[in-house]
Amino acid sequence: MTLLMWFLIQNFVNFIRNSQSLTSLFPSLEGRRGGFNRLVQSCYRKIMRRKILPYNPKLKSLSRALRKNMTFSEVLLWNELKQKKMLGYDFDRQRPIDNYIVDFYCKDLMLAIEVDGISRDFEEVILNDEKRQKRLEEMGVHFLRFDDREVKRDMDNVLRTIEYWILEKQKTGKPTPTPLRGGEQIT
Repeated sequence: MTLLMWFLIQNFVNFIRNSQSLTSLFPSLEGRRGGFNRLVQSCYRKIMRRKILPYNPKLKSLSRALRKNMTFSEVLLWNELKQKKMLGYDFDRQRPIDNYIVDFYCKDLMLAIEVDGISRDFEEVILNDEKRQKRLEEMGVHFLRFDDREVKRDMDNVLRTIEYWILEKQKTGKPTPTPLRGGEQIT
């Protein structure tokens, strides 16, 4: 944790402790020993749980447009991820991160899910995707990639793969490495 973050948290805690209207805002704290400390710890955990990733504000309008024009397979997968249906985790769709937009993103897991369509058959697109993925992985984002046809034809397997990845991350704290396409091996 950086010194600046620690300073901001300490000022936040001091501000709340010195506030006379804290019990009017949170009546459950009145007369309870330790209630305030639990509240502060809860806020601290929520602040520290998520790493805030930068994004290019110019991409907000493009991501909005992409949300309105999702492919059929993206819509199918979104229907399975939205409203915390995937093990209680909140996913965003067409999320800007750095100078890129990922199809689906979970902040708590730092997991990006990409659905690769027919454009992925072109070498230039593949190279751009690899460059983008490498940059975002340097920022701590993990990737799962699925083929467009796989999402349409075998949704159960796609969902099982996502669930397995999440459960492995919960169990070990480290996710299973993303498998490479085409049977490539890591050397």
